Amino acid sequence: MGRLGWGAHFGGLAARLEGAFGADGVFAHNRLRFVDFVDDVEELLEAVARRERGDEEAADGFEEYVLRHYGG
Repeated sequence: MGRLGWGAHFGGLAARLEGAFGADGVFAHNRLRFVDFVDDVEELLEAVARRERGDEEAADGFEEYVLRHYGG
């Protein structure tokens, strides 16, 4: 993200997502519900969309898409 110039947008991302994945890179369902994780990511994307475009609608549909395709 930093190399793309987006580092400032995601300053708190690592802290908010800490513990979401295990050392093996697999989502840690025993630490965080997947639906809550996806909701947090959508909120982060909406904040970026507001800053970049002045409108969070660019992130609309993210949560529904992810849960439909990966939520089981």
